[in-house]
Amino acid sequence: MTNWDDRKSGWRQHPEDARTPFDVDYARIVHSGSFRRLQGKTQTLNLGDSDFYRTRLTHSLEVAQIANSIVRQLGIFKDHPAHPHLPSVSLIQSIGFAHDLGHPPFGHGGEVALNYCMRDHGGFEGNGHTLRILSRLENFSEDHGADLTRRTLLGVLKYPVSYKEGANRERVPKMDQVPQSIRVIDRESCKPPKCYLECERDVVDWILQPLSQLDRDKFTAFEPPMKDEDGKIKHATPRHKSFDCSIMDVADDIAYGVHDLEDAIAMGLVTERDFRTAVTEAKSGIFLNALKQKYPSESQNNVYETFFCSLFGEGKRRKHYISRLVHHFITNIEIIELKQFDDPLLRFRAALSAPQRDFLNALQALIVDKVIKSAEVQHLEFKGQKMVISVFEALVSDPKALLPADAYAEFERSNSDVRVICDHVAGMTDSFLLKTYDRLFSPRMGSVFDKL
Repeated sequence: MTNWDDRKSGWRQHPEDARTPFDVDYARIVHSGSFRRLQGKTQTLNLGDSDFYRTRLTHSLEVAQIANSIVRQLGIFKDHPAHPHLPSVSLIQSIGFAHDLGHPPFGHGGEVALNYCMRDHGGFEGNGHTLRILSRLENFSEDHGADLTRRTLLGVLKYPVSYKEGANRERVPKMDQVPQSIRVIDRESCKPPKCYLECERDVVDWILQPLSQLDRDKFTAFEPPMKDEDGKIKHATPRHKSFDCSIMDVADDIAYGVHDLEDAIAMGLVTERDFRTAVTEAKSGIFLNALKQKYPSESQNNVYETFFCSLFGEGKRRKHYISRLVHHFITNIEIIELKQFDDPLLRFRAALSAPQRDFLNALQALIVDKVIKSAEVQHLEFKGQKMVISVFEALVSDPKALLPADAYAEFERSNSDVRVICDHVAGMTDSFLLKTYDRLFSPRMGSVFDKL
């Protein structure tokens, strides 16, 4: 019988090992090189701005902690049919820690750049690369990467659609035709579909093996590629994710909408006027009403003004209300039952209740509009994309001369597969990519003693 705690290699723990299989997964992720490298990768704000603001590593720690709190919250519903299928602490934290391992340097800007670089070689997508790292590239086994359990990998599989199936053929990554003196990618056309990479199809087939054919077909279904109302060409949209993955996904949204907002306010990237315009009293109503019920003594004042002044006040008051926001979202998560599925890991899904989802959407939209799309962040993203493409194209031009010895040895073993060069660049931290770019293109001479 096939179990969700199987590993692709068939490896089993020694009899004296008291850990659960998911404890082993947790340990392998925490001790992996990919996890350590997250400390040097951008979350929302540039790493050079301060050593205080969040990185991909601290974001992943927060996602894991929030996901664990969600599981504990859902655990109070002991009579719910989903209760026996809730993930353990080590399982959900493993998924939280792992969910961003595949993001390249310079965040989503680097992802778009690498998708352009790999346009003729299967493309690139950060979540898909996460699966590749865990199933191929990490060093805990000879041929299966970190060799995690099937259930952990199912939880990491955020988009069960392959690149080939998800990509809109009319949306081909290309250069922007407008600039005349510099080469600039058309960033919109270079955005990848939400998917796993075609080269990991056998891994996905193995992950989904315990499911019935009917469950598998439904789980991998997607909304087909199309044009939206504005005439923009859209990639396919996956329809489903597993129960564990849905818990991590909600935790990710909470961390993004609340904690990234905290950083943005602290840095002055979101002004008081921005907040009042985007997150009005009406949009905050569900949260404000909860505060009135829980803290009636505070409701003598204008609750929205107290909330607003606390976020834009001194650090302790802001942190207090950030904690209240996180608590509000965690305690308003429900379990949805999708009766078309037989397997409980697909049949149940965690979701934020509708009013709280609308409120969180307003917080996330504010971050996108005033931070992600701001010129301050876009300048850095643009520069990062240029460096990623330049380094990639330099390495592809002469792998033997320019790749480090271990990366070139892997390139040779793969029969000169360009994906190996992509793996090398995607694994770089922001600072290591910048140093590599500087070494290859800066006018200064450099030194043979510079670390590759």
